[in-house]
Amino acid sequence: MRSNPYFILLAVVAFIRSFSVDAGAADHLRDLQTAAIEQGHSPAAHWGNDPEKYRQWGSHSLRLVLAYAFGTRGAGTGVDLDGYLGENSIYRSEAELRRVYGFVPSNTLNSEACYCDQTDIAELQRAAIRAGKKFVFLVVFDGMDWQTTQAAAIYRSGNVDYSEGRGSGLHFLDYTAGGNTQYGAVCTAPHNGGTKTDVDAQTVLNPGGTQPGGYDPVRGGAWPWSAGSDHNYRLGLSSDGSPGEHVYPDSSSTATALCTGVKTYNSAVGVDPSGEPVVSGAHEAQERGWSIGLVTSVPISHATPASAYAHNVNRSDYQDLTRDLLGRPSISHPDDPLPGVDVLIGGGWGMTKSESKSQGQNFVPGNPWLAEGDLAAIDADEGGRYVVGQRTAGAAGRDVSQEAADRAAGSDSRLFGFFGVGRYGGHLPYQTADGDYRPAPGKKGAEEYSDADVTENPTLSEMTQAALTVLERNQTGFWMMVEAGDVDWANHANNLDNSIGAVISGDEAVQVITDWVESHSNWDESLLIVTADHGHDLNLLQPAALVGP
Repeated sequence: MRSNPYFILLAVVAFIRSFSVDAGAADHLRDLQTAAIEQGHSPAAHWGNDPEKYRQWGSHSLRLVLAYAFGTRGAGTGVDLDGYLGENSIYRSEAELRRVYGFVPSNTLNSEACYCDQTDIAELQRAAIRAGKKFVFLVVFDGMDWQTTQAAAIYRSGNVDYSEGRGSGLHFLDYTAGGNTQYGAVCTAPHNGGTKTDVDAQTVLNPGGTQPGGYDPVRGGAWPWSAGSDHNYRLGLSSDGSPGEHVYPDSSSTATALCTGVKTYNSAVGVDPSGEPVVSGAHEAQERGWSIGLVTSVPISHATPASAYAHNVNRSDYQDLTRDLLGRPSISHPDDPLPGVDVLIGGGWGMTKSESKSQGQNFVPGNPWLAEGDLAAIDADEGGRYVVGQRTAGAAGRDVSQEAADRAAGSDSRLFGFFGVGRYGGHLPYQTADGDYRPAPGKKGAEEYSDADVTENPTLSEMTQAALTVLERNQTGFWMMVEAGDVDWANHANNLDNSIGAVISGDEAVQVITDWVESHSNWDESLLIVTADHGHDLNLLQPAALVGP
C-alpha cells in the first residue's frame, strides 16, 4: 500500500519542530524578540525615535531604500541603472522634479543627489522591454529598508560584515549575474498624503490632500544607511509630533510609482493624483503579447500586487481590485474589464467578513478579497480561464500549487492560487528567522500555527516556481512581480524574528528567479530588479547581537 505523502510531510514537520522546541534557548533571535516585547526595551534594536522604547513606532518611514539590478550593467541608455543615479538624478533638476511631482517640493532639490526615484525604476523596465529584453522580473520586499536588509544579512551570514553600501550575506546581495549587477539608492516619497476619496464614484474629493510629498536629504539622510539630522522628519512628523513637511509613503503610492512611473497619493492604486487611471508597464507588456504574473505572500489584491495592474482610487476596495486582476467587471471597469493577468498566486484564503465600508456598496459578504461569484466565474472547471489551486485540507500546499500550474501549462490556461492563514489576515505563515514557523510575540502577541497551516500552504519560493511553470510557456516574453509582503507586516508588528524570516523567504524566491534565468535564459535577455516599496524605522543599536552567543 502506498504511503500518503501528506502524512509523511506532517511527520517530518513534527520531527523538525521537536528539535526546535527542544533547542529552546538555542533560538537566540526568538529569545531576543520575546525579551524585547516583555521588557519594552532592547539593547539590540528599536523602532521609532526613542531608543528606550522597543515598539514605539509601528508605521512606515520616509527613508531612502536600495534597488539591486541584474542584467543592466552596460545594457544601454535607459537600461543601465547608472543612467538614473549621481549626476543623472532627477533630484538635481528643478525641471525634472516638476515633471515628476507636478511641483517642486520644498527642500527636495539637491545638487549632490546620488539617488534616483521610484518612477525611474518603472522607466528602466519599459526601456528594457524596448531594448529587447524578453523576461522582466520585479521583486518587491514590502517595507524592507536598508536596516532590515542588514539585520537579515547579519543573521543569515553570522557576521557583521558591513555598515554601508550593498552589503553581503543574502543571495540577492551576493549574486553577481556574471558581473552584470548594479545597485543604487531610491527615493520613496509619494505625491501627497491625506487624500480623501469616494470609492463608489471612484473620485478624489480633495486633490493634493493634506500633506505634500518630497524628500529633504539633510534631515532624512543622503543615503539609505544615513541617520539624517532629524529622526522625526523621516516619520513624517515635525519636532512637536504634528504632521511634518513631507509625508511618509504607503505601499500603494510607491508600488504605483514602481510599476507605472507616476507619482500619486497614499492609498491610490494605479491612478494619478486626480484619480485618473494610468497605464502600467505590465499593461504595455501585455499589449505586446507578453504574459503577466503576480505572486505575493500576503492577500492577492493587497496594495503592491494590485498596483501593478489594477485601477482604484482606494487601496482598500479589495474585491474590485481582485476583479481587475482577474479580468472581471469592476467598479473601475464595469463595462470593459481589463484583460486580467495570466498568473495570480497569493494569500487571503480562509477570511470572511459580513460587511466592509471601505469597499463600497458593491461589497459581497464573505471573503473580503475574492467574492464567491468571481471565483466561480474564473474557474476553468466551470468554463472560466483559470485553473484554480487553493488551500485544501489534507493536501500539501506545494503540491497543490505546482499541480495546478502543471495543469494550467498543459491546457494553455491561466493560473490562480489562493492560500494563507485566514485568522491572521490571510498571509502565509511566518517562517521566522530560523525557519521553524514558531513566531515570537510582536506588538499584538504571537501567531501560532498548526501543522496544517504550515504544510497546506506553499512558500513564496514554491509559488514563484509554480508561476514560472505557466509564464515560461510564452517565449514572446513575460513580466512578473514577486512580493515578499510579510516583511512589512512583521515590521508593523515590531517583530524582528518574523521580519528576518520574511526577508529570508523572499531571498529564497529571488534565487528561484536567478536559477530560472541561468537555466532558461541569460542576462542579456532578462532583467531583474529587487527593491523595496518603502522602509520602516528599524534602528540597530548592537548589530552583533543578531549573531547570537
